[in-house]
Amino acid sequence: MRISLFAIGIAGVTALGFPAPGIAQESADQRLGTVHFETSCNEIAQRRFDRAMRYQHSFWYTASRDIYEEVLKADPACAIAYWGIALSYLNNPHGPIPAPNLPLGLAAIEQAKAVGAGTQRERVYIDALSVMYLDYEKVPHQARVQSYLKAMEALAGRYPGDDEAQIYYAIALNVAASPSDKTYANQLKGAAILEPIFLRQPQHPGVAHYLIHLYDYPPIAAKGLPAALRYAKIAPNAPHAQHMPSHIFTRVGYWKESTAANLASVQAAKQGKEVGDQLHGEDYLVYAYLQLGQDQEALAVIRDIEAAQPDPDAFAAAFSQGAAPARYMVERGDWGGAASLDVKPSKFPHAMAISHFARAIGAARSGKIDAAKLDTAKLAELRDKLREAKNDYWAGQVDVQAKIAGAWVLYATGQRDDALKAMSSAVDAEDATEKAPVTPGPLAPARELYGFMLLDCGMAKEALAVFEATMAKEPNRFNGYVGAATAAQLSGDAAKAKAFYARLIDLAAESNSDRPALAAARSFVASN
Repeated sequence: MRISLFAIGIAGVTALGFPAPGIAQESADQRLGTVHFETSCNEIAQRRFDRAMRYQHSFWYTASRDIYEEVLKADPACAIAYWGIALSYLNNPHGPIPAPNLPLGLAAIEQAKAVGAGTQRERVYIDALSVMYLDYEKVPHQARVQSYLKAMEALAGRYPGDDEAQIYYAIALNVAASPSDKTYANQLKGAAILEPIFLRQPQHPGVAHYLIHLYDYPPIAAKGLPAALRYAKIAPNAPHAQHMPSHIFTRVGYWKESTAANLASVQAAKQGKEVGDQLHGEDYLVYAYLQLGQDQEALAVIRDIEAAQPDPDAFAAAFSQGAAPARYMVERGDWGGAASLDVKPSKFPHAMAISHFARAIGAARSGKIDAAKLDTAKLAELRDKLREAKNDYWAGQVDVQAKIAGAWVLYATGQRDDALKAMSSAVDAEDATEKAPVTPGPLAPARELYGFMLLDCGMAKEALAVFEATMAKEPNRFNGYVGAATAAQLSGDAAKAKAFYARLIDLAAESNSDRPALAAARSFVASN
């Protein structure tokens, strides 16, 4: 799979006619790609606007906002610059707008309307974005997202020759997509819009960036390899451009490529003092290191994450600070360590839920049933809090966590049949949705945890089928190979066990881990 996917990716890059990697570009701004967004503003303002858009398309919001302000200094009548400012206040459009940004974005939209758009096209852009801010205190975020999608569809239809309209419509399709739609209709529609533009504008940062987002789903992830292999070269100075390819690399199990991408991203983010980008990249970095069995490297990154002091309104940062330490315990099967994790206070219930989830599983699996029940109850409380806040997506994610935790509590109390039924239900619930872009994945796939429960019950054949199904969706995971190899061995299929153990050994060839599974793998392969 690894060789064939890279062949596909490299062939795609060659077919697109991209220049050879490493071609020097003359300025820092040019090292963010090439964008032209036609405006009615004066020549200086136009150049500055294009410059701001290069930052904007790589989600470098503070920098883009500063440059939009420079646009207004060059041309105070450039109303579309206020649209740009409002756009920057969205932050990552795949999540809710940070609460402090809502009145600021609304003020920018109102100022754009007060100044007056220079053309009808610019007026339509301003009106389309306005729905993300108007009545934000009354209209839920997801309802505003759906209204924005309709507005962008109309804009793109009205101006079919405007690539920027098509690009922003395409990413709106992804943002507004239902996480329960397993046909990926929105995503494939958006990708079909962007692929021809990618041929025309191979240096456009937004096209490569948004193609990665649109293909960031297990069944279609391989289609994102050409964009993933290209984006960091288009915008090498942008921290987010260095990070984003790892979304696809994670989906296809390219851990070394993911670590390289995120090391570059973290370095760029630190240089730019972008703490949110730093922590987001580090979360993905920890995930990849743990799959390679490079536990010491993962632990060093976690210490860096824990020492950071991000903006309390930055969700990706809060998520990283909750997820990374929990991943370290759960992936390594350190159940006592998981049970004793600290819960870092956060304004985001779903960030704190990660710690409670790890604590609940860890306590249940280390015989601390009362503690496991307390953390499971806390998950239910956080889920209900999210439901009350109309945050349906994250309420659903925390509900899956509560189901898994509850299943392990049942298992720990000897109710094995009920526990297996509860785990099966959790697997179905997780399958019915998708992970958020903020995370490389759950602490452990529900189906993988189900497989280990089946193994513990002595149901090796059933467990093997479950692990093989898990690997189809979450390829090249360390514990996926461990579970499959163990299940095959206990089922009496020595050849399949040897094959899985060999893949584990290859995966962890540079591991410094003392995980018992590695020693068992080497011993089995050597004796078979």
